[in-house]
Amino acid sequence: MKPSDSLDKNLIFKTSDIDDRIYLREQKGKYQLIRRSLSVVLILFFILVPFIQFNGAQAVYFDLLQQQVHLFSLTLFPQDLLIVCLVFILAAFMLFYITQFYGRVWCGFTCPQTVWMLMFNWIERRIEGTHNQSKSLNAQPLSLNKLYKKSIKHFLWGLVSLFTALIFMSYFITVDELYLPFFSFNTSEATVYWVLFFAVCTYVNAGWIKDKMCQHMCPYSRIQSAMFDESTKLVSYDNVRGENRGSRKRRQVKPQGIGDCVDCDLCVQVCPVGIDIRDGLQYECINCGLCADACDMTMEKFNYQKGLISFTNEQPAKDSWKRHLGYGSVVTITLVSMLIWANVWQSFEVNIIRDRQALYRVNQFGDIENTFLFKVRNKSSETKFYQIDVNGLEHAKITGSAKIEVLPGELKIASITVSVDEPLTEYINHVGFNITDIESSSHIVKNTSFYSGDGGW
Repeated sequence: MKPSDSLDKNLIFKTSDIDDRIYLREQKGKYQLIRRSLSVVLILFFILVPFIQFNGAQAVYFDLLQQQVHLFSLTLFPQDLLIVCLVFILAAFMLFYITQFYGRVWCGFTCPQTVWMLMFNWIERRIEGTHNQSKSLNAQPLSLNKLYKKSIKHFLWGLVSLFTALIFMSYFITVDELYLPFFSFNTSEATVYWVLFFAVCTYVNAGWIKDKMCQHMCPYSRIQSAMFDESTKLVSYDNVRGENRGSRKRRQVKPQGIGDCVDCDLCVQVCPVGIDIRDGLQYECINCGLCADACDMTMEKFNYQKGLISFTNEQPAKDSWKRHLGYGSVVTITLVSMLIWANVWQSFEVNIIRDRQALYRVNQFGDIENTFLFKVRNKSSETKFYQIDVNGLEHAKITGSAKIEVLPGELKIASITVSVDEPLTEYINHVGFNITDIESSSHIVKNTSFYSGDGGW
């Protein structure tokens, strides 16, 4: 055959192959079992967390209106943004750290895009049959059978998308205020809008975009090569053992000069992103191991050794301590920073503002008085009582009650008057306040100034 004939045939094939969608073949095996087990755990975690109650309230709740994050007994405010930044930094560098050793295992086993994409594919296989039957159904003209199967599939996709959106929104709207009002058509327009918005995003993402997200939209696929080295374990094809590839019968003795690869293309048919792992490392590969499961199944049928496609590295790790130096140091520093933050973090905050109407005044007894406004924020989920004591200024005392009651999450403003019944030599005097949580004995010290007029009477 002439080269031009081969080129013409390729052009004809590409022109006629209008349907370029990936029809994912289902596959069983150890990596698929690991992924499904992880998926079940992660999905149950995603569903059940909003239903956990703590002290009569939703334990995990992101209150956007009040700008608060409730995590059991911990309540975070915008001023606690540092810990949020540290958590995201830790998550990012942990991801990079794991990538250095095992490639894109996050993408292949735990990424929500992969989990929901394979969930939608599982629904499609139950309704339309095998990947070949699904492809054949799409090529058929419109009929009652095709319309019935497509309607059922898209209805189930839509149902999963709707419940996914509702579960996601339950992190921002309490469960009691979301589910019953939504299904009884008694919820706000904003809630309906956001639920439908995230439902459509899930439906399009997992049902239609699928592999295009991993190939063209996810930035991780573009930067992953910067994290790999020769000792990173990746899903790889053993060229030495597999080539030259060629088809054969099961009981046929392997011809001389032919490798173990029987060219069955199962590794391509089960790949979520539609690549051929035998072509070498490609940025689209999500390290899911499905091709390894498919190849092991074929090798078992032909009585060949498994592992033609497997998680492997080009070279064993040398000076392994150096591999931990970069990302390991950043992860350690971030963890230490989080521990320091946790050690200095207080469950309440105090700001002191002087009374702006008068720097000082002399009461009926001749004592010099200064008034201070205390803004106390209770960041816990329980009502707290705080005791205020004055120090640093001799003969200074608090007039009236020095105890403040603050409800959970409340910002309480209280007026505290400090008086001195002895002459002061300085016009501006330093005074300190010790604000103590009576229950936990934790305290905050605040310093400010006490004005005494002309320095005495």
